[in-house]
Amino acid sequence: MKKQFIDLLEYNSHFNQLLIKIYLENKDSFNEKMISLLNHILNAQQVWNSRIIFEDSFGVWQINPDEKLLENNQSNFENSFKILSERNLDEIIVYRNSKGDEFQNSIREIFFHFINHSTYHRGQIAMLMKQAGLEPINTDYIFYKRK
Repeated sequence: MKKQFIDLLEYNSHFNQLLIKIYLENKDSFNEKMISLLNHILNAQQVWNSRIIFEDSFGVWQINPDEKLLENNQSNFENSFKILSERNLDEIIVYRNSKGDEFQNSIREIFFHFINHSTYHRGQIAMLMKQAGLEPINTDYIFYKRK
């Protein structure tokens, strides 16, 4: 199972990186919502990693400097990979959401959630890119595996 999650983390990081590069090359065509969603994808993974390793986290909707986006994506991948390497996927994490409510989930559930969450928001960005006259990238997992 860890091997599968490593593969999914690589997929997730790859398309985040590609999307960031497209954004950096087409800033004038990206609207506020697209920028917000792109940052949210990165922030959410950072927040989930932080809940697992008990570190400070970003605000889930904060806007990061453009020059930090690629670095944040790489850091997210490295921290997630480290968690997978060192922790048991069935380990239960007790955490508080942004409203302060307490929950508990396994690391397996958390990783599945933030990878799926990223895919969902990349789909939203693709739709917004098309509306803005940009060619959206196909971020389906199978296309990643065909490379």
